[in-house]
Amino acid sequence: MSFYVATSIAYVNAEPHIGYALELVQADVLARHRRLRGEQVRFQTGTDDNAFKNVTAARAAGVDVHEFVKGNAARFAALREPLELSYDDFVSTSSDPRHLAGVEKLWRASAEKGDFYRKSYTGYYCSGCEAFVTEPYCPEHGTKAEIVTEENWFFRLSKYADAILHALEHEIRIEPKARRNEVLSFVRSGLSDISVSRPAARSNGWGIPVPDDPSQVIYVWWDALANYVTTLADSFDQWWRDGEQVHVIGKGIIRFHAVYWPALLLSAGLPLPKTIFVHEYLTSHGAKISKSSGVRVSPVDLIDKYGVDAVRWWLLREPAKLGDTDFTEERLVDRFDSDLANGVGNLFNRVRGLAGGSIPEGPAIELASTVDAALRDFDFRAATAAIVAAVDETNRLIETTRPWELSGTEREEVLARLGGACRTIAHELSPFLPSGANRVLNASRAFPRLADKKETAQASSAT
Repeated sequence: MSFYVATSIAYVNAEPHIGYALELVQADVLARHRRLRGEQVRFQTGTDDNAFKNVTAARAAGVDVHEFVKGNAARFAALREPLELSYDDFVSTSSDPRHLAGVEKLWRASAEKGDFYRKSYTGYYCSGCEAFVTEPYCPEHGTKAEIVTEENWFFRLSKYADAILHALEHEIRIEPKARRNEVLSFVRSGLSDISVSRPAARSNGWGIPVPDDPSQVIYVWWDALANYVTTLADSFDQWWRDGEQVHVIGKGIIRFHAVYWPALLLSAGLPLPKTIFVHEYLTSHGAKISKSSGVRVSPVDLIDKYGVDAVRWWLLREPAKLGDTDFTEERLVDRFDSDLANGVGNLFNRVRGLAGGSIPEGPAIELASTVDAALRDFDFRAATAAIVAAVDETNRLIETTRPWELSGTEREEVLARLGGACRTIAHELSPFLPSGANRVLNASRAFPRLADKKETAQASSAT
């Protein structure tokens, strides 16, 4: 079976932050891991360009919207090299011709079902979510919503309430289970029809026009959700109809992916996604890291300072499966030094020294099944912990066998066991640290301690 993993697509009203890098790296590990197991894999990400907030941000910057979006979208695409991402497709929704044609096709399919109707509506609108909310304050952003009156196209979400509930109970897997229960509770409380367009005049025409109604543009969330299938073209059956799909998304947009997206697909007569993995947020001193909050940590700056191995490892080793995780540079340094410099790197240096300069060939240890099980549960902490445990076990093997006291066949057998363990560890580490896993087999100091580097830099600046 083919495996298709996709992140949400990012708003481009500001530069990328470490919170979105978390999602990219998690999806990248899932893709690399499946490739390592010999599966056919497609990994897609991209940018959500048609948001009204992009128009607002461009106006504030005094820049043409097209140029503003193009420039910021390029910043997200440029994360590929520094984060060592292996995505196969990057979609920019404002400029990709596949997307425009696909969105129009999906809209017409729903229109033919009679699933749209036009009406006036007054409600609380959150510009951060680009959505109407039920309360005067947005629970996601903690900001006051504005009262907006519009005449829009509405989608008959209520028509699909029973089908969505059945899909969530029997067909669509949502992880963690707590997020599944949250969505089920929302659906069981009853679904109302939703607005799926905006007046073109309000957005200065920015967005995809509603087919046969140029006075309206398609609501950015409806447009954005479609990206998962608009790029597939002739490979739709392989990746969507017949394959396994995983959406990797943040908890703030679960309703869109677990309720609205399945409804759109049901309306269009298309198969539903199989799995939605929902990650938590990263915080800084307790405040959510996001573009809208203004609390930002640049992943590129961190990589420039500490290296990609340190950043990727922290993103995979530290964040909890449930509950937000606070980021600090000190925690990043401590985790890298503990697990990689003093752990993986030190082990490989010891074995290389005992074996005369290289890592010997030898029998593999049992590690793959543990990593497989952890990643099936989207538990990146458990997967990385399994690798660290294998390092600790191999170090204990050195202490118990004391190969420096052995000779002949007995010594060769022990070194082969150690070499096999190291090679297995490097193999299983490769989806998490692509270049780091390669270096640890071939370099004498693949993971130098960051704390030592930091102290040296501080001493140099002091003099």
